[in-house]
Amino acid sequence: MRDLIPLAEKIAIELIARKQTIGIAESSTGGLISAALLAVPGASAYFIGGGVIYTRDARRVLMDIPNDAMKSVRSASEPYAQMLAQQIRTRLGCDWGLSETGATGPSGNRYGDAAGHSCMAVAGPRNEVMTLETGSNNRSGNMHSFAQTALTFLLKNLAG
Repeated sequence: MRDLIPLAEKIAIELIARKQTIGIAESSTGGLISAALLAVPGASAYFIGGGVIYTRDARRVLMDIPNDAMKSVRSASEPYAQMLAQQIRTRLGCDWGLSETGATGPSGNRYGDAAGHSCMAVAGPRNEVMTLETGSNNRSGNMHSFAQTALTFLLKNLAG
């Protein structure tokens, strides 16, 4: 996680300078995105909160996204990532929402995505989604790669 902290420090500088806040809804990263942002001293100035939204129950209870809202949306997809980013932003009342959802491995998920598949989204002054395919089935390596990509993606959107 140590190499995630320099990215988090750059994000902190941007958010603090703008007096903006962020909330995180992550899945396959297991909390690495939040941990990196919280490792920066002064994180309370910009980090509102977040959660590891790993199951349907977590999605329903923590994000208040009912099963009916998922009828035309599948997990580990760009539309779902955007929904999570918007919902965490709204629920926490912050300027930015960042989400990540995917399949870390060693096998793919039940939706047909291969290990190494992740979708990420930002919601806020800019809204954007992306998909990452690492081509790897290394679970911990994918978790790290997903977190690093999500932080880089957020920084790009903050700067844009």
